[in-house]
Amino acid sequence: MLCKDKIISIFCLIDDILQGIEHKEDKRRQVSDSEIILTAIVSSTSFYGNHSSAIRFMKQYGFIPNMLDKSRFNRRIHKVGKLLCELFEIVSSYFKSFCCEMQYIIDSFPVAICNNMRILNCKIVKDKKWRGYTASMRNYFYGVKVQLVTTKDGIPIAFHFTPGKTADAKALGKIINKLPAEASIYGDSAYLDYGLEDFAREQKCIFLKIQKKSNSKRIDTLEQKKEKLKMRKRIETTISDIKKLFPRTIHAVTLEGFLIKLTLFVFGLQLNKSIN
Repeated sequence: MLCKDKIISIFCLIDDILQGIEHKEDKRRQVSDSEIILTAIVSSTSFYGNHSSAIRFMKQYGFIPNMLDKSRFNRRIHKVGKLLCELFEIVSSYFKSFCCEMQYIIDSFPVAICNNMRILNCKIVKDKKWRGYTASMRNYFYGVKVQLVTTKDGIPIAFHFTPGKTADAKALGKIINKLPAEASIYGDSAYLDYGLEDFAREQKCIFLKIQKKSNSKRIDTLEQKKEKLKMRKRIETTISDIKKLFPRTIHAVTLEGFLIKLTLFVFGLQLNKSIN
């Protein structure tokens, strides 16, 4: 549960950013986009994504006494879906630019849209590309993969959604464009791609420090193996922290709504870890 001071701090940060980017909205509104986004963040970090509980909380404790009902709130959240990603990127730029963060970690985790036995009845997505396999858990799932990048301290600074069947190495190519020059990014062997590794180093000046397989042509030293393993444990902790925010099942009517809820879980953890 977010404390009062942190809720106020998050609101001030969001509101200042929206003013800084000259975000326009209808002046006749009684509830601003900043208040809508704040309530959504509170929902994702304190109420397992339950909007009704967050709305009641914000009203009851006087944070936003005139907060909208659930139906109107959901419509407003969908309208600011792209804005959520923009806000996340702006907060991330603080770590990449002002903090001069140069070490990053990437990993993915699956989020099922529905149970395997209900795939045929799933209305949100319908395609084989959404059926993926999790090697660490040795099971199949039907949903999306969240490609997550964090700082060495475990703060999310980039993410990307892919269909469950998409290989991790393909997603890495899109992620490296979000990193500053001379940065290093650590990942497990699923991201191993020698061509991309050479391209990133030569064209982007970004160093891919991916764990090598036992039969790899480029072998890691014992010291390199220890370094990569140590960094990977940090992002595993962050992924665990994100999953703790999830409800038993993430309810959504559309794929867009499902991805907005996932975005809020990642964004909520970023703000919670960033603001002291």
